Amino acid sequence: MRDAYHEELDSIGDGLVDMARLVGSAIGRATTAILDADLKLAESVIAADEKVDDLQRDLEGRAIALLARQQPVATDLRIVVTSLRMSADLERSGDLAQHVAKLARLRFPDSAVPHDLHATILEMGQLAQRLMAKAAEVIITKDVDLALQLEQDDDAMDLLHRTLFQHLMDDRWKHGIETAVDVTLLGRYYERFADHAVSVAKRVVYLVTGEHADEISAQGNVEEA
Repeated sequence: MRDAYHEELDSIGDGLVDMARLVGSAIGRATTAILDADLKLAESVIAADEKVDDLQRDLEGRAIALLARQQPVATDLRIVVTSLRMSADLERSGDLAQHVAKLARLRFPDSAVPHDLHATILEMGQLAQRLMAKAAEVIITKDVDLALQLEQDDDAMDLLHRTLFQHLMDDRWKHGIETAVDVTLLGRYYERFADHAVSVAKRVVYLVTGEHADEISAQGNVEEA
């Protein structure tokens, strides 16, 4: 019975990795769709989000059944509860990728992104995909140091987000209000996607150590001082 129990715990972790990989792929493909005004690709991203939702529902069902049957305590309880929270982060990440794709569909056959911002949006999309890939690796390896790195990596996304706003506030902006709204939304989608990847990594830190990532970072800063 205990072997079956731990296999079920492992399968929940595998489900989280599958979700992370799916939403990482989704944000990459959504970025291509928004930059290339690729309607077919946008539609595929929108449709594929149902699979992420299905995975989350399945994972939640198994986790709740495990809680009811086994009544886990201590570390095992932390694994189940933290996994539920990570699945919520990943499901929201999938929604954000879908939002990018829906914006591509809304503006088709035009691109929602002005040509002079293509490079910035491309970089945001690639960074979002890398952050989620690293979050998936953290789930697999339970590497606390790698998990803590994600917050530093996210600083690059914040910088790109600020760069977008600098363009929007520039007196030379010539693309109109509608495009300004589109770019504002896109920046927010990517920034929030990255935040969810960081959140997943932080939850792994808590799962492994029983301490919150912010507390560990604060301790590290005190020791360095």
